[in-house]
Amino acid sequence: QLQASGGGLVQAGGSLRLSCAASERTLSRYTMGWFRQAPGKEREIVAVISRGGGNTHYTDSVKGRFTISRDNTKNTMDLQIHGLKPEDTAVYYCAADQKYRSYDYMIKGPSGMDYWGKGTLVTVSS
Repeated sequence: QLQASGGGLVQAGGSLRLSCAASERTLSRYTMGWFRQAPGKEREIVAVISRGGGNTHYTDSVKGRFTISRDNTKNTMDLQIHGLKPEDTAVYYCAADQKYRSYDYMIKGPSGMDYWGKGTLVTVSS
């Protein structure tokens, strides 16, 4: 099971730290990522981190504001967010995938992920 937390209501320009924890799996075996889904829109990739944490990918709209990290000793993954914008308002989901080349596939989108956490809502007021 994956559990995402840390969402909330913040003003534009504010910061949040989202966390994703796994209770029954060793996350070091998985490529991990954060996705988000805004009202009326499709789920989209936000950030991806490789199994060992050495490679990361961000969608263009969050580069320089979002930082993905993981601690495999604690079985957790985080998303530090600064400079929040109203357009960042969405439900944020963490995902894990163990398949071969999962990093490359996760960058392309949400299809086929092995595991999803329940989302955490981020609302940014202007």
